Amino acid sequence: MKYLCLIFEAETLAAKRDEQANQALFAEYHTFTEEIEASGNHIGGEALLPTETATTVRVRNGETLITDGPFAETKEQLGGYYLIEASSLDEAIDIASRIPSAKDGCVEVRPIMVIE
Repeated sequence: MKYLCLIFEAETLAAKRDEQANQALFAEYHTFTEEIEASGNHIGGEALLPTETATTVRVRNGETLITDGPFAETKEQLGGYYLIEASSLDEAIDIASRIPSAKDGCVEVRPIMVIE
């Protein structure tokens, strides 16, 4: 089954990291990605730019409304995702627990709906 692992972390925490800490985190992500590619669990994934670059689109009564910024103000922001293949929710949780940002933020694991 496919699962989406949504990675959340406070952007304020990320902004406080120095270059050395960022490089160490990126190295952890690189290692993690190589591991899940080798195991066959990796389907895809990407990092996202900060929420200040986001645009939110809503359509109300046929009118398109555009707002700069994210959908909602939260303590932790969506920073990236992995799309994985796992045999069960337990395996998906195990994989998500190894995502480096799970140590300081959180990872939401969501099964992908199969539409036939």
